[in-house]
Order: sequence, then structure tokens, then C-alpha cells
Amino acid sequence: MRLAALPEGDWIRGITIRQPWATCILAGKSPENRPKPWSWRGWALIHAGKRTPEPAVLRDPLIATAIRGRELHLGAVIGIARLTGCHLDRGAGQCTSPWAERGVHHLVLGDVQELALPVPATGALGAWKPPADLLVQVFQQLPGFRP
Repeated sequence: MRLAALPEGDWIRGITIRQPWATCILAGKSPENRPKPWSWRGWALIHAGKRTPEPAVLRDPLIATAIRGRELHLGAVIGIARLTGCHLDRGAGQCTSPWAERGVHHLVLGDVQELALPVPATGALGAWKPPADLLVQVFQQLPGFRP
């Protein structure tokens, strides 16, 4: 996809997520847990942070099942998803996902698409604006993508 084919404006952001949770999103993890609410909605690059995961976390049965057979890339965009909502946890009766942590905000993700090849990138805290050259590299792998 050429850069000229990408829309202008605030339609996409990057979200840096530590491993193994970034890879878990590609395997169906939703929601993504955050300490503060997010007002921004739209497409988001799923950026795996550079920090190596703790071995004990990788042995959690829910995580181990989700990441089985997958490589845990670090410091790279590994997929995209549509951020459709954010809500404060309201207890197990309201948010039944096994991924939902109690007492935090839940980012609701949909339309998740995994990249065939990770694209090395530097992320940031919060929702960050990806540079044009990064978007070109990501969307070359998603020729049928239409925002």
C-alpha cells in the first residue's frame, strides 16, 4: 500500500504492550488492561515492548495456551486492531473475559490482524502517533486493509 492511499488525520495510533500480552492479543486476548481510561478510538498498531517477559508469567496456563507455538517479538509492531471502547471494570458479572483484571480500565479490541513479519519500531507510553514510514511498512503486509 502506498502512503498516498492512507487516509489523513487521527485514524491510527500505536499502543505499546509488554510481552507476552501483545502476542496474546493476536491470539484473541481482549480486553487489554490499563490503569487509566483512554478516550481515543480507532485503529491501533500493536507494538510489542522491548522488555523480556518474566518466566513465571509465561507459565500461567491462560498465557501459555495463547502463546503456544508463537514467537515473542520485542521492540516491533506485530499486528493491528480496532480500539472500539474503554470501560472501568465492573466486576466478573459485567466483564466475563478471563483476561479482564479487576479494578482497572479495559480497552476493547476487535478486528485484530497479525503481521506476517514484525516491523521493528520504537513505541511510547500511551497512544502514540506512528511515523509515516512505519505505516508504509505495516500496510505493505496488509494489502486488503481498508480503514
